Amino acid sequence: MSQNNGNLPIITGIQQVGIGVANAKEAWAWYRKFFKMDVPVFEDAATANLMTRYTSGKAQERFAILALNMQGGGGFEIWQYTKKTPVAPKFELSLGDLGIFAVKIRTKDIQKTYDFFLSEGVEILSKPEKSPCGRSHFYVKDPYGNIFEMIESTSWFKLNQDNTGGVAGVSIGVRDIDKALKLYQGILGYTTIKSDETDSFEDLKQLPGGKEKFRRVLINRLENRVGAFSRLLCKTEIELFELKDKEPRKIFEDRDWGDLGFIHVCFDVTGMKQLEMKCAETGFPFTVDSSNSFDMGKAAGHFSYCEDPDGTLIEFVETHKIPIMEKWGWFYSLKSRKAEKPLPNWMFTFMALNRKK
Repeated sequence: MSQNNGNLPIITGIQQVGIGVANAKEAWAWYRKFFKMDVPVFEDAATANLMTRYTSGKAQERFAILALNMQGGGGFEIWQYTKKTPVAPKFELSLGDLGIFAVKIRTKDIQKTYDFFLSEGVEILSKPEKSPCGRSHFYVKDPYGNIFEMIESTSWFKLNQDNTGGVAGVSIGVRDIDKALKLYQGILGYTTIKSDETDSFEDLKQLPGGKEKFRRVLINRLENRVGAFSRLLCKTEIELFELKDKEPRKIFEDRDWGDLGFIHVCFDVTGMKQLEMKCAETGFPFTVDSSNSFDMGKAAGHFSYCEDPDGTLIEFVETHKIPIMEKWGWFYSLKSRKAEKPLPNWMFTFMALNRKK
């Protein structure tokens, strides 16, 4: 049985997280080494004409790489301005600040991953500890100031010798969790509450701002995912943090989409028009809409954005075309497929041949 009896829209899960960096190719090399994000879907230079609402009214030229880890999970859209110097936050980001604070990365063995990062000199923010849901995790920082949470996961697509997989979720600061849940549960479908506690948490105390008192809610989706990429994207979760005794700041305060940091979280969808109506009816209307199809050269689709109650950007992408074997000119159109049917595993096996070391 499908997750919604065949009715659109279908939201399969987190497709990718956008990361604004100063040098996309340099950052991608780091993410390949430590997170095995080594299969490119596209590398594309273009002008972001539709995003002027979030780029101070000016269409910015950019270069972007969408990369995946073929063990499963969401990918990274590594994003770089090419005619503008990206702006860093003017203050140290603290847990509970409004926006995407950390990206969750799945791992098979938390201690093995910790030991590897330690041996390679990665900046480690905390030792492996148990979260309120009883799972082991720890936090690291990349060379560009972005924080990642390594979590033990049992949800994988196709296992290989690597210890890490793709994106398993995001941690987002909000002012009011109950208001935010209208989007994250009501529209995105993360309806299962894994933990909901208000306290100061031992496993967070080594993070910037981690000693504060929070309401902390972890939500995920049921396992009955459907859609073309449902097997590859695996299970994902969202963790919301609401500061109780301190005023949060907006992570992208006085900055543009595309500046340094986590610029959006993107969800894979089928049925964009139906989703547009649902978002509007729920009070989260689209703020950007490509209307029909964008073309990244090697991939194409329909994208849109909405905002959570605190302005965090949520992207939706309905994929129309993907590259299977780029060097042979082999692309696959998804437009005529049954919406709920997963792509066959062999197709991703061919995509993995594009892996870059």
